[in-house]
Amino acid sequence: MPMTLRLSDDEAAALRRRAELEERSMQEVARQAVREYVENHSRVELLDEVLDEELPRYAEALERLGR
Repeated sequence: MPMTLRLSDDEAAALRRRAELEERSMQEVARQAVREYVENHSRVELLDEVLDEELPRYAEALERLGR
């Protein structure tokens, strides 16, 4: 899906430098950054959901361990 990404001059310069260092296109670097961002935030959300569901179940045991 085509899209337009508007970057500040500083952001574009930083992206260009990173792409040159990695000998990749700016598009490749930006796409990888988006994938990593989504993956990392999805993991955090999943972990939060699991903790919200399971923590109350083990609250008493965790409290005893903390003593």
